[in-house]
Amino acid sequence: MELNEMLLNAVENKNVSELKELFGDHYPVDVATALFEFEDEELAALLNLLEAKEIAAIIEEAEEELQQGMIGLLDSKKIVKFFAYMSPDDIADILGMLGVGQRKEILGMMKKSDSNEIQMLLGYGPDTAGGIMTTKYIALKSGLSMKDVLQEIRRIGPKTEIIETIFVVDKANELIGSADLRDILASAEDVSLEEIMNDNVLSVRPETDQEEVSLIVSKYDLKVIPVVNRRNVILGIITIDDIIDVIVEEQTEDLLMLSGVSKDEKVGNKISTSVVRRLPWLVINLMTAFLASFTVGMFEDVIIQVVALAAAMPIVTGMGGNAGSQTLSVVIRSIALGEVDIKNDWKYVFNEVGLGLINGSVTGLITGIILYFRYDNFFLGLIILIAMIGNLIIAGFFGFLIPLALKKWDLDPAISSSIFLTTATDVFGFFLFLSLAKIFLPHLL
Repeated sequence: MELNEMLLNAVENKNVSELKELFGDHYPVDVATALFEFEDEELAALLNLLEAKEIAAIIEEAEEELQQGMIGLLDSKKIVKFFAYMSPDDIADILGMLGVGQRKEILGMMKKSDSNEIQMLLGYGPDTAGGIMTTKYIALKSGLSMKDVLQEIRRIGPKTEIIETIFVVDKANELIGSADLRDILASAEDVSLEEIMNDNVLSVRPETDQEEVSLIVSKYDLKVIPVVNRRNVILGIITIDDIIDVIVEEQTEDLLMLSGVSKDEKVGNKISTSVVRRLPWLVINLMTAFLASFTVGMFEDVIIQVVALAAAMPIVTGMGGNAGSQTLSVVIRSIALGEVDIKNDWKYVFNEVGLGLINGSVTGLITGIILYFRYDNFFLGLIILIAMIGNLIIAGFFGFLIPLALKKWDLDPAISSSIFLTTATDVFGFFLFLSLAKIFLPHLL
């Protein structure tokens, strides 16, 4: 029996002990996944049987849609109870889903210190360092001895997300370094924190985009990164688990947007919602398809005389589109990782042009030989060889420069590049192939 069925049976029988056993045997994220198929009535019944700590564990791991569904079934008092078991950044994310009235009500029911922390986090954009940071960290004065440091860690540690990294501040509370718990444990009691700290500590500002934060963490193999204000006073920290969520979110968003689909699109969405999100991009693609159609229409007289051209044309444009997509994927990934920009790396376009020349020659030669034996015409094979080389060069050229240019103009390369690339490979591919066919027309008849 699957987990969702076992949970449902326990809920229907109001078997609290069985629910606790299931929670003990499974990770909260697996429970949250199983609950995604529950109806509102079933969810409400489950929530009535769970303790606040168990609800908090599920909601922290649940997808946003399930979070909204569960929160909508709870009153403000119960929400405040399970908030006591959650980190401030997760609480801020959930409060951001609520209406202004309920948000104010819940904040008013919380401790003033906790409410102030949450309101600070709510002031930052959800996709910024401030929006994903947590305020549960350990920061100690540089002059403390190891004996005092360990006492503070024992006192503060249970309330924080991580204790492996201790941040060091001066008398003005400015961040001046960090210390590893291992080094603290290995040091003599009379050694000061300043003596063992690493003063080369990386930090980000609260307004820094979350994608940029993920690049820094990935580049320097960090487990945690502090968020500081203009005076270098630490405001919070971003942990590796949040960075992993950001990386997954950003990559998923880029993948969907490459196909002209909203990042919020999921299987099972309402048809009306999906139409609103997808149709505009299909209309844009339709407009670009008319450009390709217009190009083909310019050579109708040639196609009518040599019907074989109609069968060969899609090969040229299809291969151009595939080659361009390969280049596009590599470049967009490099942009996302901060490895390439148009100012310093435009010259690498010649690499892609060279690659297009080689790949076009090989695939064009194979296609030309096949068409030669199929239609018994040497010139048809020669035409598609030249057209294939030309279109794969064009694909490499535009596949490299289009996303870099869009990034330079502060446009998302993932959402727009494929449209321009497909237009370029289709229009130039058709034009090149049919122009060559018109030049060699006497040899094709």
